[in-house]
Amino acid sequence: MLDNHRLRKSFVGIFLAAFLTIASMSAPAQWLNVPDTAPKTRDGKLNLGAPAPRKPDGKPDLSGVWSGDEQSIKYANLAADFKPGEFPIQPWADALSKERTTSGIAWPPTHCLPPGIPMLDLGAFVHPLKIIQEPGLIVILYEFFGEIRQIFLDGRTLNKDANPAWLGYSVGKWEGDVLAVDSTGFNGKTWLDAVGHPSTEALHITERFRRRDFGHLDLQVTIDDPKAYFKPWTVTTPASVPQCRLAGICLQRE
Repeated sequence: MLDNHRLRKSFVGIFLAAFLTIASMSAPAQWLNVPDTAPKTRDGKLNLGAPAPRKPDGKPDLSGVWSGDEQSIKYANLAADFKPGEFPIQPWADALSKERTTSGIAWPPTHCLPPGIPMLDLGAFVHPLKIIQEPGLIVILYEFFGEIRQIFLDGRTLNKDANPAWLGYSVGKWEGDVLAVDSTGFNGKTWLDAVGHPSTEALHITERFRRRDFGHLDLQVTIDDPKAYFKPWTVTTPASVPQCRLAGICLQRE
């Protein structure tokens, strides 16, 4: 009989294989005569290392279609980088996660239940996301499950008594060139990752987006859920890159 560790690795492998198969079936939209304003090197190649574009107000422009680096596959298990005994999960949450992966409990989207964050962000290596940025509002369109998320930058504060939601409620502010986003008001029904690490209504997520240059968007996520974890913990994704541009189809998809 396989031990729990091997079963969990097997589960993640099956999950990723199914995800990649579905992703490979999609085709780009057929847009014509779309201008290409991306920076180029002297030999005409896309210059991913060019300076990040900025909005008229001077803030970094996070807009665009983004796909995660292939290395972000490991974030199907958010605890992947923790050494044994270091992951601050409470016993009941750890037992539930193991039960979900070893007993074959179906991942929520297979029951038409939406995935939440950070899974939507970290899963962008398969299903891209598109960021639309305005001075007081950022909208994220997630290809997977057709989710739409609003991040308000107009100075409003989070409501402690808000009606619980799958994606919670998000407000953001600029800290230099980093967009810091706080989200609360979750319903506690979503998995944080593919191996079933749970969340509760007490979940507070902090995301930090930084467009390092033209072709790289870094994301750091901090999970603070005192009902499921002993202390806040942080994961940092590998740089995200607009891989559709590299494949020559990004302009059609945008």
